[in-house]
Amino acid sequence: MTMSAQNFAEHTPMMQQYLRIKADYPDILVFYRMGDFYELFYDDARHAARLLDITLTTRGKSAGEPIPMAGVPYHAVENYLAKLVRLGQSVAICEQIGDPNSSRGPVERKVVRIVTPGTLTDEALLDERRDNLLVALHQSGNCFGVANLDLGGGRFHLTQVIGEEALASELERLAPAELLLSEDFPKLKLLQHYPNPRRQAPWHFDPDSATRALCAQFGTRSLDGFGCADLPVAIAAAGCLLQYVKDTQRNALPHLTRIKAERREDSVILDAASRRNLELEHSLSGHTQHTLIGVMDRCVTPMGSRLLRRWFNRPLRDHSVLRQRQHSIARLLRDGDGETIRGVLRGVGDMER
Repeated sequence: MTMSAQNFAEHTPMMQQYLRIKADYPDILVFYRMGDFYELFYDDARHAARLLDITLTTRGKSAGEPIPMAGVPYHAVENYLAKLVRLGQSVAICEQIGDPNSSRGPVERKVVRIVTPGTLTDEALLDERRDNLLVALHQSGNCFGVANLDLGGGRFHLTQVIGEEALASELERLAPAELLLSEDFPKLKLLQHYPNPRRQAPWHFDPDSATRALCAQFGTRSLDGFGCADLPVAIAAAGCLLQYVKDTQRNALPHLTRIKAERREDSVILDAASRRNLELEHSLSGHTQHTLIGVMDRCVTPMGSRLLRRWFNRPLRDHSVLRQRQHSIARLLRDGDGETIRGVLRGVGDMER
């Protein structure tokens, strides 16, 4: 029995409240707070029971039928969220916001946040040594706009590429945790590696609306100062991404203060096949051990490891920057300060996140 088969008026007041909330989030799981548990009902309960290996049971009746339900304790919810996110699921967290002592009928509840694979900020849900990227794509002819955001660190980038091969290499580099596409985005073969993209209405990708939204977020009159005014397709993708983050986080985003344009001519372009054959992050057998980054990563802080991965995945062409890095390393080796600095850094927390 599905929820759609029921007459809404026949349900109990509590289930009417749940069904109203669930109607706003038909495609994701709703964790509905009841006392010391987050409960799931109907199809959500069946789905979560399979994914989390928790008990599926029934609770009383509503509209004359038993209510399928499953639940997780609130004090352990982060563990269950982590498992669901790893499986590509999104979850709406619905909390009690009313006073049970003064409520007539069900306690008032509302969704206070939405946990999705690409918008995680809780350290318990993140791999501390890898970026967790939300990526949005937009297409205009043979041009693809790509925007990516690491919400925890506040790094917001965009670029434009020409052709499907270039898009494939860009997605291989970014390894998105979550992908946003327009509902009318073509079903390209390369997207088979990303089986559950979030489809958004086409109007979310309007470039003029995107420009206004980005300027409002950054407190500027234009995007000229960010070097991306000539990237309208990428700006459209960035606008959709920003709105998605606002919709899921349900709060201000003061740490998102800028956006950076990435130009393909500034870096060495590695196609998807080259990345795999070089075994940058994954060996040909699919493991992370004995890869180039696995061997080279001796960073003592998680943000150092993430930066090193970004450098390897996007090698720079700018000789002046490369020489500056070499001079810095040479000085550390010459003066013998490397181990001293490493000792200090071992006591530093993850300042980015």
